[in-house]
Amino acid sequence: MNTAMTLPFRLKSQLITFAQGILTLVLTLLGLLVITFTLSALSPVDPVLQIVGDHASLETYNQVKHELGLDLPIYMQFFHYVEALLQGHLGTATSTGQPVLDDLLATFPATLELATVALLIGASLGILFGVLCARFVGTPLDFILRILTLLGSSVPIFWLGLILLLIFYATLQWTAGPGRLDDIYQFTIEPITGFALIDTLLAGDKDAFFNALSHLILPVSLLAYFALASITRLTRSACLNEMSKEYVTLARAKGIGELRILFYHVLPNIRGVLMTIIALSYTGMLEGAVLTETVFSWPGIGRYLTTALFAGDTTAIMGGTLIIGLCFVFINNMTDIVIRLTDPRLR
Repeated sequence: MNTAMTLPFRLKSQLITFAQGILTLVLTLLGLLVITFTLSALSPVDPVLQIVGDHASLETYNQVKHELGLDLPIYMQFFHYVEALLQGHLGTATSTGQPVLDDLLATFPATLELATVALLIGASLGILFGVLCARFVGTPLDFILRILTLLGSSVPIFWLGLILLLIFYATLQWTAGPGRLDDIYQFTIEPITGFALIDTLLAGDKDAFFNALSHLILPVSLLAYFALASITRLTRSACLNEMSKEYVTLARAKGIGELRILFYHVLPNIRGVLMTIIALSYTGMLEGAVLTETVFSWPGIGRYLTTALFAGDTTAIMGGTLIIGLCFVFINNMTDIVIRLTDPRLR
């Protein structure tokens, strides 16, 4: 009887948690839209001049301004902006002459591929190194790993990227250089999904696949190293904090080995912290890959935003910023919901 009453209560609690998470997500997205639109409206760059040029007549200027709806009150402009977003229209980029949505659909998969592969490597090694640091705290191994992670947080990413290109591409020629594919494959592989590794596999071109993989090695290693640095430090700190609790002392009294305690007892109890760390690292990669993509000529959203920034293309900047913001909000809110649903201590 008690079990039958407990199950509906748990289900109701989980549904309430999920609904609260969705409401928070919607409100956050609305705030993101307001901030993005406000920053665009306050920008010193005149979007009308970007279209008509500096030598256009006043009549032409006013006509284009009216067509863009910039002569309307600010609240009406925001309403039309949200209405266009709901229809999937982000405007036309003056730097490319293409719809911003088309540009983002072409560039964002490259950033997503780069960040995802880097996260898988960085998170796996970061958690492993963090556990090893906690297990052998105060030993030379702990000291060496902490120095490596400190360097990962201190060295400028663009400088380290140039050093990697100089050593492994220009000098040793162990890896491919900038870009996603060599020119010989660039125009022969159909971009079905936008992910170079998947598209080359779908094309059945083994040489192109390994070429795409070779191009990924350096930028992925760079991003994974910076993710590994923060994940290692925070995992070590969380493990050491958890190992001071009574259940760990009891497990030691029963003769359970330290590594088994860490992997089978401590890690499950800090899964919320680990999920948060990994989510923050992932969003950081998506929004912070600008320098990496610039150094390695990676045709992702970071490089697209850099080009738009130098061209003064506020429409493209606004669209790219909005997409990155959406990813940031979505990943963090979904992580929070998953943590609440999987951790009974938070119910």
